[in-house]
Amino acid sequence: MQSTLRPLTLGEILDRTVQLYREHFLLFAGIYSVYAAVVMVLNLAQISLTSWVIGPHPAGGLLALRGTVNLLKGLLILLFAGAAMAALNRAVTWVYLGEPATIRGAYMSILPHLGRYLWLMIIIAFFIYVPLLLFAIPFFVVLDFSPGLLQALNAPGNPQSATAIVMVFLVLALVLLPWIIYAIFMALRYSLSVPACVVENLKARKAIRRSTKLSKGARGRIFLLGLLIFIIQFGLVFATQFFFVAAAFNQPGHMLPVWMQVLQQIVGFFTNTFLGPILATGLALFYYDQRVRKEGYDIEWMMQQAGMVVAPPAAPLASPQATPKLTAAPGNPFVPAPEPTQATQQHPGATHE
Repeated sequence: MQSTLRPLTLGEILDRTVQLYREHFLLFAGIYSVYAAVVMVLNLAQISLTSWVIGPHPAGGLLALRGTVNLLKGLLILLFAGAAMAALNRAVTWVYLGEPATIRGAYMSILPHLGRYLWLMIIIAFFIYVPLLLFAIPFFVVLDFSPGLLQALNAPGNPQSATAIVMVFLVLALVLLPWIIYAIFMALRYSLSVPACVVENLKARKAIRRSTKLSKGARGRIFLLGLLIFIIQFGLVFATQFFFVAAAFNQPGHMLPVWMQVLQQIVGFFTNTFLGPILATGLALFYYDQRVRKEGYDIEWMMQQAGMVVAPPAAPLASPQATPKLTAAPGNPFVPAPEPTQATQQHPGATHE
């Protein structure tokens, strides 16, 4: 797709996102399927481990084991999520600017800086989720050390149970609502950091600062794009997972049989593969749109396409005498000539006024 770079409205960005995604579905879905497959395999391994532990083995260290498994799982998911997002942005860039793109080429191009993309994802996750942990951990600690409250929550039909549920819900709402607002704000600030890191070859912290600068003036439009994509994703996930959620309520302990859990993960793999690239594609287009609006990237791109190299900014001079000033040559005011330097003034043949 050879695109004409120019400022785009939100509707035009949505239209180009859908167009790119439809025309290059196999490319984008193939890139994201690597991440979706890793998530599926990790979830299946966790299901297998859980079914093995809950059985002939004692449950004394079950909580610690689950915590360790979830930590390792989260780190691996974060690693492959960073790789998939970077590869997607590389592929969207190539396609959007009319260059050839392949799944293998996209992943090979980001491998030299994979650690950088992982570090970027860690920084973003830290700033977004650490405030939630600071509030959530004390809440669950208090809940865990309140046996009366736990007993009330697990006593259906008891009036005290209804009161306890309402109290817990209100406390969670008071904790989650400010965090949700904060998380949305921070996600909008950092929304263009991955495209900036990939396209401009920036380090993680510089990419975050770049995103904060570029996203100014566009965060409302980015929020609307994310909200629309979230509604689409929620609708499709609800349609594909509703059967499993309904089946879980009819099972003892609300636990699905192993074969249904495996089937659920397979369905989730195809859902993630289908939905995952949409937001990354839209954010990549927003990145270029903001560069066009704020930096005239469309003019720079046209000059590059015409074979004209854009000169980099000049380096700061070491001293004022490093580069002589230019004056008009004698007899021709349009042809500049260098002023006499100190060396020529001290030449034996030089004359002084």
